[in-house]
Amino acid sequence: MAQRLHPGGRARSGERSRPRGSKRARREAPAGAGCLRAWTEENDGLAGGWRASRSSGPGRAAQQAARRCRLAFDSLLRKIQGLPAALPSLSLELTVLYNSLLFAVSESDGLVEGEAERINHGLIRVLEACGVSGQDLSTEELWQKVLQDVTTEELCAPLHRLGALQGAVWLAANCLGSVTGLFRLLSDTKGPLPSAHGGENELLALLKAWSVPVEGDTSPLVVQSTKDLKEILWTSAAFLQGLQGLEAGNLPTALSLLQAAASGFCSKRVLAQIYTCIGCCTQQMGKPQTALQHLKRALQVDFQCLSALSQAALVYRQLGETDAELEALALLYKALETPAQEAVSIDPCFLIRTELLVHTPALASLFSRSHPSEVKYLLAQRCLQAGRVGEAVEHYLDLLALLQEGPQHQVPLHGRSALPRIPEVFLEAASALEQLGRYQDAIAVCEEIISRTDDLIPETLRIELDSGAGGEAPGRAGSPSPGIPPQQRESLRCIVWRAAAYLHQGRAWARLGESKEAITRFTRCLNVLLRVQLVSAASIQSSEEMAEALPEAKVLQKIRLLALLGRGSQFQELGRDKEALMNFQHSLQVCPGDPAATSHLLRALWKLNRRQEAAALWQKLHADAAPADGQQEAPGRPYPLYLVSCLKQVNLPHDESLARSLQDYLRTSGQDP
Repeated sequence: MAQRLHPGGRARSGERSRPRGSKRARREAPAGAGCLRAWTEENDGLAGGWRASRSSGPGRAAQQAARRCRLAFDSLLRKIQGLPAALPSLSLELTVLYNSLLFAVSESDGLVEGEAERINHGLIRVLEACGVSGQDLSTEELWQKVLQDVTTEELCAPLHRLGALQGAVWLAANCLGSVTGLFRLLSDTKGPLPSAHGGENELLALLKAWSVPVEGDTSPLVVQSTKDLKEILWTSAAFLQGLQGLEAGNLPTALSLLQAAASGFCSKRVLAQIYTCIGCCTQQMGKPQTALQHLKRALQVDFQCLSALSQAALVYRQLGETDAELEALALLYKALETPAQEAVSIDPCFLIRTELLVHTPALASLFSRSHPSEVKYLLAQRCLQAGRVGEAVEHYLDLLALLQEGPQHQVPLHGRSALPRIPEVFLEAASALEQLGRYQDAIAVCEEIISRTDDLIPETLRIELDSGAGGEAPGRAGSPSPGIPPQQRESLRCIVWRAAAYLHQGRAWARLGESKEAITRFTRCLNVLLRVQLVSAASIQSSEEMAEALPEAKVLQKIRLLALLGRGSQFQELGRDKEALMNFQHSLQVCPGDPAATSHLLRALWKLNRRQEAAALWQKLHADAAPADGQQEAPGRPYPLYLVSCLKQVNLPHDESLARSLQDYLRTSGQDP
């Protein structure tokens, strides 16, 4: 029917010559004109109604109105496309398709796989109306053919409008090459373009050079103008490419593109994200103060941009400003405890927005919402590392209470989670309680770990090592190391945690003056460790290679050393010096050359009047010039935080009296002191 109409809707004069008896001849032209007029009025009514509803603002009412409009536009499009494609109705058809797709893309949060097929169908109908086949062509080929073969002036604006929407679909799918090719066609640009914002970025230059066709006064109404969509595309393209540059480590280019995006057309939420990304970029470029300025600006733009607060805490840590770091973490925790406001999914003013078009792994990772338990742990951990033990204890106890409340406070373990495994949190809490002098509380916390690992530890755990079986840091969640079955690794972790719990209990009982209880706990710790049998391959020749093959081996070795030294010291307290000596000798076998083990053994030998052995050991100790801090002796992976205080406290203070006695002995025996 529409093929027999002039744009004005009047019937061709030749149609009057049909016989009066033909009902089809009498009705076809008037019905076509009426349909076209009615469809235009329906489109304009829907678009005008949506524009009028903008004053209601975002929210549930806007979502419901958008859903009604989408269904109505879909229904109208089905009516139009139920007839063969015709040039007089194509402008309206493409406008209705555009309006319908705007609502569909907005409702789907940028997931536009199904909508791309609808654009293809629309392009094929354009070619059919012009007598050209568009079957078996890719989307890029369809656009090329349509823009080169269709020269009707009335279709210029609708096609450019649909092309902008196609660009949005491709941007959302990160198909930057396809977007660039499309806007080369839309801009009709064949030669080189001037650079955009001082950088060689063709896509931004093409978008800037693209001239949006002027809409006629009688053109069907649209719910979002092509001009607005052009600005959003430019901002989204700059933001997306800036994120890709940041992810690839191309920092200068990323910074230039992100700064360009910040000058674009976007919501406050997106602008805050852009400033946060600029802060991350400048931090990686070694400009922490500049990074802080941009992160503060992000929070000024949108105080709900909590990722900016989290990144600021990291920058403060890099600068060594512990007070500022803890303040940022405390603010972050308080904000996370407040119920989160639901993100706006429908904006009445702009159905297509930058947040719908920019999707990258880097963006998802950077702006993933932290869990309150993770931030509470960071507060506890940083306080403990900074020596603010009282604050650390309060945070750890709050965290333990949170974790025991229920599944809603459990944090999914993934590679970027700040929270370690729960037994490690308990062990760190026990360490903090012990340092604060709350020994009974430390013992009780450790008992939780011991009781919960009862059924998780085999009688014997045999692990065969090879040099290619390296893994992640001890106790952390992640993918299992190659060469070691996951179940074996988990059993090994349980043994490490249980042994460490007995170790802390032994230390706490020792501080309480209960030497027999302390010896019992240290012995249980050593017995747990005996369940592990590490079988080394011929390629592993040293303890360093073994630690590289299995990180937990280094931790097991250090726990065994600490338990032996602790048990030996308690034997000395009970006057059982020979048993103490055996423990100290064994500790030196476990960690040859360890300064703490050497010092304890030296004193035990001197006390037992074994002067010659003591003097030889003293000379060796000074000749080796071993570092004083047992934690510094072995570079590589750090020890777990729950062992750090044990390692710092195990070293004996320098005994001037013993040193003078040893020197006097060496002089009287004719040896060089």
